[in-house]
Amino acid sequence: MNEVRIHGRGGQGAVLASAILAAALVEEGRHVMAIPAFGFERRGAPVVAFLRHDDRPIRRVTNIYTPDTVVVIDPTVARSVNVLDGMPEGGTLVQATAKPLEEVEVPPRLGRIALCDAVHIALDVFRRPITNTIMLGAFARATGAVSVDSLIAALEHTDFRDAGLRQNIEAVRRGWAETTVVELGREKAA
Repeated sequence: MNEVRIHGRGGQGAVLASAILAAALVEEGRHVMAIPAFGFERRGAPVVAFLRHDDRPIRRVTNIYTPDTVVVIDPTVARSVNVLDGMPEGGTLVQATAKPLEEVEVPPRLGRIALCDAVHIALDVFRRPITNTIMLGAFARATGAVSVDSLIAALEHTDFRDAGLRQNIEAVRRGWAETTVVELGREKAA
């Protein structure tokens, strides 16, 4: 079983991103459980969503405390919460940031880090800093757990209007294409 935790801020679509990712994984024949978490339901407050996927049915219905992958869709949210809390050795961090790897603090337990200048892409595509679908493309690139085609199929089943759908498809594709993935050579603990 693979566990994913998505961090963002209210109004940025972290919960929607987990639902789209869940639909894309189902499209690929995986078993999925998406678990939104609602605390302060106000724009700008830290938000977290959880997702499990596996080849077998999933029976565990709890929050995720030791995520294999953490996706951070807002570059500032790590100032408010410990986004790497509970991450085991060899985990993957998918981070929205304009910083190059040399300027990113990389905890020693990470096995892989993926960096995407998602805010820049969002401003180009949407004219607003909404990075959720961009970071889904970054997740696909970083993990190989889902294809861009399945993410696009999942987007086509959302309530986006035509222009919004085209923009979100472009966002996923650019997130995938413009993400840098670095293997850090640390093995995941058995």
